[in-house]
Amino acid sequence: MANVTIDNVIKSYGATQVMHGVSVDIVDGEFVVLVGPSGCGKSTLLRMLAGLEEISGGTISIGDRVVNDVLPKERDIAMVFQSYALYPHKTVYDNISFPLLMAKRSKAEIEEKVTNAAEILDLTKYLKRYPKELSGGQRQRVAMGRAIVRDPQVFLFDEPLSNLDAKLRVTMRIEIKELHQRLGTTIVYVTHDQVEAMTMADKIVVMRDGRVEQIGSPLDLYDNPVNTFVAGFIGSPSMNFVHGKIASEGGSRIFVSDSGLKLPLPQTAAEDGQEVTYGVRPEFVQVGDGGVEMEVVAVEPTGSETQIFARSGKDLIDALVKDRINARPGSKLGFVINPDDVHLFDRKTGQHI
Repeated sequence: MANVTIDNVIKSYGATQVMHGVSVDIVDGEFVVLVGPSGCGKSTLLRMLAGLEEISGGTISIGDRVVNDVLPKERDIAMVFQSYALYPHKTVYDNISFPLLMAKRSKAEIEEKVTNAAEILDLTKYLKRYPKELSGGQRQRVAMGRAIVRDPQVFLFDEPLSNLDAKLRVTMRIEIKELHQRLGTTIVYVTHDQVEAMTMADKIVVMRDGRVEQIGSPLDLYDNPVNTFVAGFIGSPSMNFVHGKIASEGGSRIFVSDSGLKLPLPQTAAEDGQEVTYGVRPEFVQVGDGGVEMEVVAVEPTGSETQIFARSGKDLIDALVKDRINARPGSKLGFVINPDDVHLFDRKTGQHI
């Protein structure tokens, strides 16, 4: 196990710079998730950590060693790819044992490590099968087994669940988290799925356009986003955003949207007339009397929850409620927002106020 330090890392392809001074500190044994939309640089950063991409500036350290010029096979890391990358003509046992064979380990050591990895991943009864005889989740576990037997300082996961169906992704999330708790090895995990990031990570690194937007625990990012990008990316369903300005009415300060929708304000240093983006998460929007009346445009019941979309002028609000609301498109409902649950962002910069 080891700390990982990514210090002011830059990546350029010719004259085009795609990574702009990225810095991340990863503590020994930590589960860190790099998350962001396609093209944000998360996979490129992981590949530079693995040694599959050269860096153009800055340093990457694993433990006490700077690995900028160290070959991938000498970095003491193991990588699990999205595509599984299994040998179709080899059995599960042979796929898992392959890196040990290449390292010329003894037959007894190989047997011990493969058996141990198979038990951890519940693959013991599949060791004589070939990849074509396995499900997607089983193949992914084989790829993980091949990484485990190397006993690396750091595990790298590059979107390992994206090829699986929704139910299997949930199962594999649990298995990977349990694996981390059992082994205690440092894990760096790349995904574009913020639900994976929220449910698995000790620490999340949110990236956009080759830059780090915010680093923190899942709940810290959820509760205290630094800007509208993080606020909109973290949380499912995503935060409601309404554009408008601060105003005063009847001795109280309120938010007035560009369409005239009036909403309550938290205690804030924003001044009257200041243009802001008003943010509130759907789960904090309640349906009830005394709220802002809006017209329902869509209702999505899921059994345990009901998601309601309502509109006032051009402003659309999404509410996620536990009750089974009997509402139809075109009807009117009152939506109640607690000012303490509201986030305000500068409309021009997107930064939290």
